[in-house]
Amino acid sequence: MKLHYTLIFSIVMQLGFAQSASLYFDKIRTNEAALTAFFSQMPKGGDLHHHYSGSIYAEPILNYAITENFYLNTETMVVAREKQTKGNWVLFSDLKNENQLDRYKQQIMQKWSVKDYNHVDYPSDKLFFESFQKFMPAGDEMFKSGLLELKNRAIKENLSYIETQLSTIPAPINLEDWTKFNIQLREMAAKKDEKAILALLDKLYIALQEKNVSGYAKDFNINFVAKLHTDLKIDDERFTMRYQNFVLRFMEPTELFKNLVVAFISADTSSLMAGVNIVSPEDGETSMKDYWLHMLMFKYCHSRFPNVKYTLHAGELTLGLVQPEELTWHINSAVYDAGANRIGHGVDMAYEAKSYELLQYMAKNKIAIEINLVSNEFILKVKENRHPISLYKEFDVPIVISTDDAGILRTNMTEQYVLLAKRYTDISYSDIKEFVYNSINYSFIKDASVKKELLRNLDARFKTFEKNFEKE
Repeated sequence: MKLHYTLIFSIVMQLGFAQSASLYFDKIRTNEAALTAFFSQMPKGGDLHHHYSGSIYAEPILNYAITENFYLNTETMVVAREKQTKGNWVLFSDLKNENQLDRYKQQIMQKWSVKDYNHVDYPSDKLFFESFQKFMPAGDEMFKSGLLELKNRAIKENLSYIETQLSTIPAPINLEDWTKFNIQLREMAAKKDEKAILALLDKLYIALQEKNVSGYAKDFNINFVAKLHTDLKIDDERFTMRYQNFVLRFMEPTELFKNLVVAFISADTSSLMAGVNIVSPEDGETSMKDYWLHMLMFKYCHSRFPNVKYTLHAGELTLGLVQPEELTWHINSAVYDAGANRIGHGVDMAYEAKSYELLQYMAKNKIAIEINLVSNEFILKVKENRHPISLYKEFDVPIVISTDDAGILRTNMTEQYVLLAKRYTDISYSDIKEFVYNSINYSFIKDASVKKELLRNLDARFKTFEKNFEKE
């Protein structure tokens, strides 16, 4: 009986601490500095919409390129291991010897990230998406130190989990003789002939199996992901990381399908590979032309690998970026056609056809929305009441808060929550706490015991955090 009363007392006390934290939060929610201190210390669970390549800050990549003496294109700020034939390429060591390195460092930072961006000289979306190709040759080489950078920053920021979008799996299968299938798939898509598309995908899948497509997934899982994850001791009592593979929207249909099959096999056969995604600008010419076809490819792969989870970038669009009618169906198709488990961005929800029904469906089927406030503001110029986060909340769609590309955007998880608190007064401390727990509950972690431990750890972290407000 004594133990029973002790437990009740402990629960009551913790509810009191949570109430005190909530009262303090309400008091400071218009003060950005106070909110920053509050959210810096608050446990934040996981970051579920996270691109590895865009989350490394430019400084360590640049330092690596300088140390390794890469070549720099002094016109475009692209780096390369070997000197290229076109453009003005100079070794970093030569720039240093000529006392020009510091001048170029500033220009590089402005091309590799949003640093010093004035919102006037260049389209923000182009700056963002073009930055990847400029630093990628160096960024790819420093993968080990990059993973550790992400882990260490997450721990310092009171994050306990990252689910990062890692890469497209190398699968050098020659598909030159499949050009005719690209034409056929697009013709079928134009006619909305879903049955014919799925039948052709079935033939292509069987052919890929004969080309040992599974071998590429196995090699990637064992010799790259598992080896690095183990050697670097990524998981420990403070932190856990899992990975998504992705395909690129701008690829030709058969090439994209091949990569998608490899990604699904990888996710189906590895406990570390949590799921699959699709990336690249959604408003790109090929992305728009093949969007529905891509959704059917996900539907097909799900029929082959029903246990694999996937989240889709969908609705990362806004009025003026594409024709108005194109805003009405991308999230719909990702949810209904592709069967996505989560949706990334979902910014055009207010424009989607029958958006209320779609929101109700997402809520009923627990399809979480990944909200990226800084990213949506910079790339799409969508913020404050133009952003649909309150619409998702009104319909009880599960919400998770994430960073997207913290390195390029020069942000962190704390800033996402500061903006959330300042801009959306309908969102309470209790709501924010729910969003944090959602980031674990709606993760794609396969091992139930790992997820359970992360939730237990989150309970303990919140208990410690909320005690800070006992006297408020």
